[in-house]
Amino acid sequence: MAHSSPPKLDDAAALLLDNQLCFSLYSTQLAMSKVYRRLLAGLGLTYPQYLVMLVLWEQDGLTVSAIGERLFLDSATLTPLLKRLEAAGLIARVRAAADERQVIVSLTEGGRALKQKAGSVPAGVGQAAQCSLEEAGEMIKTLNDLRRRLLAS
Repeated sequence: MAHSSPPKLDDAAALLLDNQLCFSLYSTQLAMSKVYRRLLAGLGLTYPQYLVMLVLWEQDGLTVSAIGERLFLDSATLTPLLKRLEAAGLIARVRAAADERQVIVSLTEGGRALKQKAGSVPAGVGQAAQCSLEEAGEMIKTLNDLRRRLLAS
């Protein structure tokens, strides 16, 4: 079966806001942020802090650079987040003995305990999104593929 090329938009349609992939992603992220802000309020976390905690709940004792790589964040963005999480008693930061340039981030008892409270967040997001696990999985796969292609370009 031959592949046909995607339909081309005329110049006027190409510049319509509703035809912009970036705007669809941006406005969806704004809506998602509102949902997360509501769900995370009881945990005392911002969305970026929640992402850091997810990484550490998955694998504790990571370097700042490893967390940054996982979240696509540079250390200048990540360091203030980590300082606030440390001030909240959820993580501890210590210099690596083998290489003092590296900082190891570990969960505290409070950070580990917060994981239990955070267990309801994914279900709350699913409920707000009104989609099945299969639909969510397909969207995640599509968006991950898009991110990979964009980073490779």
